[in-house]
Amino acid sequence: MPHPDLTLAALVGSRICHDLISPVGAIHNGLELIAMGGPIATPELRLISDSVDNASARIKFFRVAFGMTSAEQMIGAPEIGAVIDGIYGEGRHKADWQGTGDVPRAEVQAIYLAMLCLETALPQGGLITVTGHAGAWALTATGPRIALTPDARTALDGNIPTGLRPAHVQYALLPLCLAEAGKTARIEQSDDALTLSF
Repeated sequence: MPHPDLTLAALVGSRICHDLISPVGAIHNGLELIAMGGPIATPELRLISDSVDNASARIKFFRVAFGMTSAEQMIGAPEIGAVIDGIYGEGRHKADWQGTGDVPRAEVQAIYLAMLCLETALPQGGLITVTGHAGAWALTATGPRIALTPDARTALDGNIPTGLRPAHVQYALLPLCLAEAGKTARIEQSDDALTLSF
């Protein structure tokens, strides 16, 4: 039976993503209409276009990371990779998706939450590499600085600390998601790398 906190969080996440996708999609459609008159060449329109593409990718990512999942629903590796590329294509955080095969949506949720954990553990940016296949995953963050706070570590161990910050909610949700599948996260940390595997 799903953990009640996880179910409530998933319902909230699904609701927010559902309500946001329509206006973001409308802006995207408007830009496509503008582009029919010629290429989107002005800096202003390019900024809007890039921002809409990023927002759309984030909603797709968050819909799985924080929304309702099903163990029966599968997501193909190319689709997962495309969503990850949409999030981590630019900026100081990069991602290298090396997963293979179809993956249960519940596992994709855990992968996305783990990526968010590793992202916040790389305050100066870095690379997140995801390897594995359905049932076995390893995510490794490398960068100039690894910062896994004591509260984050406590949350990953399944104990939600008092005063957990919104930016760290993924640390509390990941153990709950993994527990649904009878798994726990294994953590290995060195000076320049942090690995979460499950």
